[in-house]
Formats: sequence, C-alpha cells, structure tokens
Amino acid sequence: MPISPYLKSLRERVGNDLLLLPAVSAVIRNDVGEVLLARSYGDDEWALIGGGLEPGEEPAAAILREIREELGVEAEVSQIVGAYGGEGMFITYPNGDRCAYVTTAYACQLVSEALTIEEDELREVAWFTPDEVSGLDTQPWVARILTDAGIAT
Repeated sequence: MPISPYLKSLRERVGNDLLLLPAVSAVIRNDVGEVLLARSYGDDEWALIGGGLEPGEEPAAAILREIREELGVEAEVSQIVGAYGGEGMFITYPNGDRCAYVTTAYACQLVSEALTIEEDELREVAWFTPDEVSGLDTQPWVARILTDAGIAT
C-alpha cells in the first residue's frame, strides 16, 4: 500500500525530517516451525511483515490489517512478543524520508498459507528455518524480535 493519507499530510509539513512512528510487526510461523520473512522493493534485507498504525487504530488490529494487505490472507494474533525501539529502528528510505519506529511485535498464525502478495509493496516472501534465518541479511531488529519469540537465530 502506498503512503497513508495521515503520513502523507505529515510529510507535506516536515519534508524528509525524522518522524517517530508507532508500528507493528508479525512473527509468523508455520506448522513445521519456519518463519515468514519478506523483502520490499529497494531493500535487499529480509524483514518481518508489518507497518505503521493509523490514527485511532489498535495495534493488534493494525497487524491483522497489515497481514491482510501484504499477504492477502487472514490471521490470528496469539500474543505480544515485545516492544522495540532505539537506534536499530531508524530507517532512511530511498526518497530521503527518515523514520524512527517503535514497533510492537506479535506472534501470529495465518488462517491459510495460500498467499497473495501485495506486489506494489513486497517483492518476495519466503519461509525459513531458524538456522536459515541466521544466515540471511536481515533488518537490524529481526534477530532480536525472533529471539524474544523463542526462535533461535
């Protein structure tokens, strides 16, 4: 999904300046213990499915919306893994926009594994064993979240 109307209105006022934004991330595992990761366009690093909250949106509802939008499938939230912020959550996008995210990570299960990837946002998704994840180039916060979720990386 392109930039939200809310974030677009902020960017019109602050340009590329740093914004502190609330976000959500999904730790999605399948029945054999693999973890679902994705890569976006313009970024070679693997990451968790997730995104920003809209004004007034509950975080648990936001992660279900993000999964639905990005993967085309319904999901269920089982528990909060943790909340994460700090310098490891700073991102500068290719257009120069700078964001500092504070994300709440949720353990989630997909209702179906028949994914329909949002091709405007994601270029690739794949299932990985914990051993495979440790050899991937991932976003800086992925290992910390997966470790907290009980997934060795």
